[in-house]
Amino acid sequence: MTRSRYKYLLLFGLAVTGCKKQLDQTPQTSLTDATFWTNTAQLSEACNYMYTFLPGLGSDDPTGNPTPYQDNYANIGYGTGTSGVGDGSRIAPATSSEWSNFYILIRAANNILQKSVTVQGDSGLIHQYQGEAHFFRAWAYFELVKRFGDVPLILQTLTLNDTLLYGARTNREVVIDSVYADLAFAATYCPQPDVAQNNGEYGRITSTAALALESRVALFEGTWDKYHGTGSYTAHLQLALSAAQAVISGGKHSLFVASVPDSSYYYLFQYQTQPSTENQIVVGGNPTPGGTNFTYANNKEIILPKLYGVSLTNIVSAHSYERGSLEQGNITASRAYMNAVLFADGLPMGQSAYDSTYKQTSPLTEFRNRDPRLGQTIFSANNIWPQLAGIIPYQPSLLYKIRKYFIVQDWTNQTSFVNFLAIRYAEVLLNYAEATYELNGRISDADLNLTVNALRNRATNNNPAELPLLTNAFVAAGGLNMLSEIRRERMVELAFEGFHYWDELRWKTAETELPLAVEGPEYFGPPYQATANNPILDANNFVILENASKRTFNPARDYLWPLPTKELALNSNLVQNPNW
Repeated sequence: MTRSRYKYLLLFGLAVTGCKKQLDQTPQTSLTDATFWTNTAQLSEACNYMYTFLPGLGSDDPTGNPTPYQDNYANIGYGTGTSGVGDGSRIAPATSSEWSNFYILIRAANNILQKSVTVQGDSGLIHQYQGEAHFFRAWAYFELVKRFGDVPLILQTLTLNDTLLYGARTNREVVIDSVYADLAFAATYCPQPDVAQNNGEYGRITSTAALALESRVALFEGTWDKYHGTGSYTAHLQLALSAAQAVISGGKHSLFVASVPDSSYYYLFQYQTQPSTENQIVVGGNPTPGGTNFTYANNKEIILPKLYGVSLTNIVSAHSYERGSLEQGNITASRAYMNAVLFADGLPMGQSAYDSTYKQTSPLTEFRNRDPRLGQTIFSANNIWPQLAGIIPYQPSLLYKIRKYFIVQDWTNQTSFVNFLAIRYAEVLLNYAEATYELNGRISDADLNLTVNALRNRATNNNPAELPLLTNAFVAAGGLNMLSEIRRERMVELAFEGFHYWDELRWKTAETELPLAVEGPEYFGPPYQATANNPILDANNFVILENASKRTFNPARDYLWPLPTKELALNSNLVQNPNW
């Protein structure tokens, strides 16, 4: 997807994808349907516009905020201020970027599908680009359903006088069936990832991306139905399992391993250039800027990236995620995340012999003898970080700062081109493991080795002394719960990628987790931490970021988001979600 084509279609898309009921009928371009929809090159360009709606690391995200910030809605993250989700302060908004932007995407996809019938040329290419439109329509409807539940299902381009503009909400099962149909089309007609790579089309939708998204959607719907007591969950879970299995058995993807193998997890979220020694991850901490982002050819874990480009002279888009995450603290980790990460003996807080939670001697203590992914996700005193005066050792603060996707040079430049991994193979493995257990109430050691233990082996460079493998015997001996451990693995592996809040909703655990106080690190004061102005501490000297008295979750209301009130005013057939 070249820069010029992307910029051209960004302008073009604005002209053809309006979704509001109050439409601007003033022509914005001299392009017309009669002159544009004629060949496959133009159809490809039209599809480019839909890629701007992929989740990302900047304000280009369709939600208006980087996707990782969605973990602030959960109990594992905390931002600079309240999100309104966990403290009950949220009210039904007048407008919603999620509602409007995903319907804009749906209209774009519908328009492409409708107009593509006039395109002349290679039928395989036409079907491929139709597959992309089906994929993005599926993506948009899933994002709407997981927020709002039942939503109007629109599968055609509407006119100003179309009665469907004022249609009622469609049952979520019907919407999700449409999502599955769209993804089946995309999986059939979009190319395999190696073919896309060979054609110079890295970053476009592939058949495995469609299958991976299908596993995501079906796992969400299956567990939602199971724990919320709605629908028939087994059919969804079987589909989640089958889709994940198809990606795994297809052999087109594998977990990324860096040139510094025991730091592979860290480098997965960096640029392609890697250091040659592990010491650099501790002292220098980051690759040299200017290297190209990963491609399928050298990182088969990435199933679907949000592409940002390479440099200011080779740009698709850019972001400044580092500034927002580290300097401004727009997303930080909470103690709920820190407490959930396993110790080196594979046991959790309260059971491990390594647990020193309430007898720490410095801010570094809790990073010792832990799952290696902890120190590769969260800044510790072993790392460096930037200040305007230069690069200095990280000084622990009252917040756990996020290392994932952080690049020192990009903080200095205030511009980053590191891609966001919208779908990666690790998630597919976790989908497979969870769907297997949820369907059968058990999972074999062979399936654990295929999924959870593959991730642990990557994290430890196959060293079980750093984190034992998860087996049925280990769970029994440790008095653990297998489902809880599979869920824990998902939370640790996918932390601060925007998953955990939605997981808490589908597991129906939000009503238990979100009302809890949000806490940060233990407070040691100078010289260990920067001077703080009388921080609020709990009985164990941990910083209280948000007191439990300010946290609430109403299970009769908050599992679904409120529809924007302006949409209700425009369409009398829409009904608000319960208790909003």
